[in-house]
Amino acid sequence: MAAKTDATSQVYVAPAWKMTWWRFRKHKLAVFCLWLIGLIALISISPQFFATTDPYATSARRAYIPTQFIRVVHDGQLTMPFVYGVVGERNQRTLRMEWVIDDEVRYPVRFFVRGFEYRFLGLIPTDRHLIGFAGAPPGETPALLGTDRLGRDQWSRLMYGTQISMSIGLVAVALSTLLGIILGGISGYFGGLTDNIIQRIIELLQALPPIPVWLALSAALPRTWPVTLVYFAITIILALLGWTRLAREVRGRFLSLREEDFVTAARLVGASRVRIIFSHMVPSFTSHIIAAVTLAIPLMILNETFLSFLGLGLRPPAISWGVMLQEAQNLQSVVNAPWLLLPGAFVIIAVLALNILGDGLRDAADPYAN
Repeated sequence: MAAKTDATSQVYVAPAWKMTWWRFRKHKLAVFCLWLIGLIALISISPQFFATTDPYATSARRAYIPTQFIRVVHDGQLTMPFVYGVVGERNQRTLRMEWVIDDEVRYPVRFFVRGFEYRFLGLIPTDRHLIGFAGAPPGETPALLGTDRLGRDQWSRLMYGTQISMSIGLVAVALSTLLGIILGGISGYFGGLTDNIIQRIIELLQALPPIPVWLALSAALPRTWPVTLVYFAITIILALLGWTRLAREVRGRFLSLREEDFVTAARLVGASRVRIIFSHMVPSFTSHIIAAVTLAIPLMILNETFLSFLGLGLRPPAISWGVMLQEAQNLQSVVNAPWLLLPGAFVIIAVLALNILGDGLRDAADPYAN
């Protein structure tokens, strides 16, 4: 009885963030997605550590090698993880290289092995990688997700692409959320001419067809720009086109809240307009902002993937999920190398996990939820 009383008393004195966490951890699927997104975020922080080879290294001789799975069973017996070697045989009719498993060659999987040099977190020089393959000769490292037409390792490229695709989504959503809250809050709180101007701008941006706008903006980016400038330009473009919906929603909430008693009380005690907006009004619908943000991140990731797939976004030598999917643009490539579509599966997994995580956070942060 005493323990139950203590637990009840903790609920009454717990801060809002702790009550949100208590409600969130009841959503098992959302908690699993949180761990999954955490893993993806960990990969995006230092993709070089998770890569097995240099993602930019090409080898025409190793083009279109199929996926090489990690196995734990050999001759019907459990063994340490390993990967079979592959050998290429030229088809005499089609003259196309065909790769078959060589079960006489095994490469044991090793952890924290030495490989190509890089800077961990962009700062610390090292050559350690999470996994490697003992006995694999230079240039013959097994390709867990196969190789593309230039013989580049798909697994390593996917690790690098995770960093760019996820960071574009996060940065673009951060910028668009900031714009949406500020402009939507100003529009809903002040009203009048200010509201009319902001709403007309929003209506103009929403009326523009997205694909022609993306085409025009992409054509405006100089081809001579380095990858970093194109990266920031695409991020800003996505942010500038993605803030209007949140601004409309924030405006509607402000219109309903600006006459509430707690806002009137804050105004009467002399609180500044900035304090009223950001300390009193915005926190009252935090759950809605969280839901909007978490649902906008996968949308931004899809937009980047879509633009890069069509050649309107990032371009080689940049590596993103959309750039990788460019290799699967024609039917012949898909038929001969279906593993080139695997980056699309990772896009689906990331988007689903973010959507489920967003639903869980929205329900947990809702103060009126049971």
